[in-house]
Amino acid sequence: MNLREKQEQREHQILGEFASFADESLGRDRKEEKCDIRTDYQRDRDRILHSKAFRRLKQKTQVFLSPEGDHYRTRLTHTLEVAQNARTIARALLLNEDLTEAIALGHDLGHTPFGHAGERALNRITSEYGGFHHNEQSVRVVERLEKDGEGLNLTKEVRDGILNHQTALTPMTLEGKIVRLSDKIAYINSDIDDAIRAGIIREEEIPSALTDILGDATNQRLNTLVHDIVHHSEGKNEISMSPAVEQAMFSLRKFLFETVYTNPTAKGEERKVEHMIEQLYEYYIHRLEKMPEEFGQLIREGEPARRVVCDYIACMSDRFSVNLYREIMIPKFWSV
Repeated sequence: MNLREKQEQREHQILGEFASFADESLGRDRKEEKCDIRTDYQRDRDRILHSKAFRRLKQKTQVFLSPEGDHYRTRLTHTLEVAQNARTIARALLLNEDLTEAIALGHDLGHTPFGHAGERALNRITSEYGGFHHNEQSVRVVERLEKDGEGLNLTKEVRDGILNHQTALTPMTLEGKIVRLSDKIAYINSDIDDAIRAGIIREEEIPSALTDILGDATNQRLNTLVHDIVHHSEGKNEISMSPAVEQAMFSLRKFLFETVYTNPTAKGEERKVEHMIEQLYEYYIHRLEKMPEEFGQLIREGEPARRVVCDYIACMSDRFSVNLYREIMIPKFWSV
């Protein structure tokens, strides 16, 4: 019995009855030899962590566009916070922490430069073809775009959790459901923290009806939400929250939409971003040969050009997209 098999055996001894066991995975699209040290979910986590798409998250916007300061969240730090919250919950509930972490690390790989502003632009551009949605793009990244078109060949459970991490969707595993809630917990609390740091809101402005339930500081709210999920999900084949805490969380989210997500200080530059994305799309859809070779290869393999141009733009970091736009669109000084 090798080390992986021992770990798989240990999962059945330690994890709860509702956990997703690595040796019972629905598997990968392409058969491959198993690792002798790591379980399939550990291997998926490592593949995501070492991917190019994961590294690019460090220069992608979470909420604030190009903030002045070192302590604002990026898409990468958001992802790490989601992973940590989710692992804490999974461990407490005796669920599979490796599967949970893999889903969490991969859930935002398909996000565009400049966050939801970039996503809105690509969605508008491609609306007649089904639109653009970052959760679907995250799956496309791991299935098609990474490793020069080969994809990462992840297990079905990880891909399902990545695809279904949004509010209106339902993952097939409890581990995926944990990530779905942990994503909201992370961005609600971090967005409040960043908005306070930016001077957009003050802690005292959060309605007392919500702070009385959730707490009046970021660490208190995180503690309340995580504990509530654990206490109301323990021993159940479901991940749930108490009605009062769940309602308070979504009310806090609504408060953020009213005070932060539409605030001109935080979001005033977004129309410029959307215009930039639209201009980049128009440039490349008429000049396919200007894209890097790996994207040209996708078109030669039969992928629709509009899909591949979206792939290229979605892969860009904030800084790269701005520099590229400047290089393409802004006249250069010249001399004779």
